[in-house]
Amino acid sequence: MKIGFIGTGDITEAIVTGLISTDFPVSEIILSERNHVKSARLAAADSRIRVTSDNQQIVDASDLVFLAVRPQIAEEVIRPLHFREGQAVASLIATFTFETLLDWIGTPVKLTRSIPLPAVANRRGVTALFPADDQLEEIYSALGSVVVAKTLDEFDGYAATSALMGLYFGVMETANNWLCAQGTSPQYAQSYLTKIFLELSRTADSAPEASFAALRREHSTPGGLNQQMFEVFAATGGTEALTQALETVAKRVRDAR
Repeated sequence: MKIGFIGTGDITEAIVTGLISTDFPVSEIILSERNHVKSARLAAADSRIRVTSDNQQIVDASDLVFLAVRPQIAEEVIRPLHFREGQAVASLIATFTFETLLDWIGTPVKLTRSIPLPAVANRRGVTALFPADDQLEEIYSALGSVVVAKTLDEFDGYAATSALMGLYFGVMETANNWLCAQGTSPQYAQSYLTKIFLELSRTADSAPEASFAALRREHSTPGGLNQQMFEVFAATGGTEALTQALETVAKRVRDAR
């Protein structure tokens, strides 16, 4: 199987890095040369990777084409390309609809949308996919796990919650700064908080039958510090602010339809 990538940014690098460390049967990976540093680094990592400056050559040579260009230049990159009828095309561009992409492609292709996250590089990522596609499910399963949305609304929900990454590190940053203000060194503060959140994630991952609400209660002794922390956070608008942020991002995703 030959896989091509139009666009060689961080997510392309993560997918390719993860893929070449698996036994997935790929005979060639063709990358666009647009990001010279990333493409050269990947080409040096595996003999199956080829780099070209010709995006049409990528389309012509690939069984599956990933669209991974920045939204700002997506139309000017995609519209001039000539795809084969029925060709498998996987869009990683979050803000463009099926209708828009198919208009730019101009040929009836087998189009999917997906949201791979950076952890696919370590084969620990979770990727949302719509609609279902056996080939892509196999690829993303090799890179971690995959959730297949049954509707576009569900997929857009995954897209909105995938934007929690910056918020997560922002919360960590806020707690880290507070801890440093108490006299802790930045190194110890970051290490301490990282381990706490890592183990909490492992707890949730090892108990998929337990809801987050149940886990919160299990980690909050009545009248204790953990219960107080969440109650103050909720009472001062923390949960409301999070919900508002999700709704705002979800609206942007939906409006892009």
